[in-house]
Amino acid sequence: MLRTIAFTKDGEMIHTNEFSNPDIEWYWVDLHNPTVEEASILMKHFKFHPLAIEDCFYNLQRPKIDGYGNYHFYVIHELNQETYAADEVDIFLGDNYIVTFHLHDSSGLEKVWEKVSANKEKINGTNHAAYLIFDQLVDDYFPVLYQIEDRLNEIGSKERYETYGTLMNEVFDIRGDLLKLRRTIIPMRDLLYRILNLGHLDTSERKAYFNDIYDHLLKLTELIESNREVTSDMRDSYQTVSTNRMNAIMMTLTIVSTIFIPLTFIVGIYGMNFDNMPELHWKYGYFFVMGVMGIIVIFMLFWFKMKGWFNIFK
Repeated sequence: MLRTIAFTKDGEMIHTNEFSNPDIEWYWVDLHNPTVEEASILMKHFKFHPLAIEDCFYNLQRPKIDGYGNYHFYVIHELNQETYAADEVDIFLGDNYIVTFHLHDSSGLEKVWEKVSANKEKINGTNHAAYLIFDQLVDDYFPVLYQIEDRLNEIGSKERYETYGTLMNEVFDIRGDLLKLRRTIIPMRDLLYRILNLGHLDTSERKAYFNDIYDHLLKLTELIESNREVTSDMRDSYQTVSTNRMNAIMMTLTIVSTIFIPLTFIVGIYGMNFDNMPELHWKYGYFFVMGVMGIIVIFMLFWFKMKGWFNIFK
């Protein structure tokens, strides 16, 4: 699909495919999953560099900026709100035109298009339009991170109701989502840093606008790192709890084994098949041995308690 918006020198918005009109001050061409014929406008009319055109059809590339004389080519990423995957948006920015190219549905780009086409605010040329696109796509990163923070907060309230294994599976899923976001947001942050320091933003006002986007990306980076630290703390806590539980289990087994060692020794002695054994024909021998074994068990339990071995279960 190919659509256009053009603005005359009087600030009037018109829809036209005739870009040679001298009254047109600047225009925006948007190509959404274009056909071969529609995409041919990139080469035939705008005469963009073949490498830049080739980049448009190969997903996904790292966010970047390339200069081609009288225009710049940007590759930026938009986040899918459901899968957290990155989708590519390409921008050709010239003095009197802006061309956007995307193979997927772009909710952020659509918001800016509706805002511009409805004349909801005064657009001061192509750089301002590019800023609005950058700003909207970056602003759409925040809801994704806030969703992850909400999931982390829910984990705290679920600890008493779910097993630690289930919670840790969710924590590792969140870490995977954070890794996806990190791979998108940090390259975008680096791209904005390059834009701010390349010197093609010719006014301090324009630089201030893009610097605001850069600040947002810095905040997003900090949110990602802080959430990763939270998941690391949860993982370490889980490992500590698991280790303590395993130690308690081993302590229990050790205590049981230790108690039965002397009992097994005594039973082994009296289980030998010899006629000439002490107390073998004694009337109270069985009860005496059982009493001795009971005293040993009580003594050993008392001794374990004095040693503090049962404190592991508290």
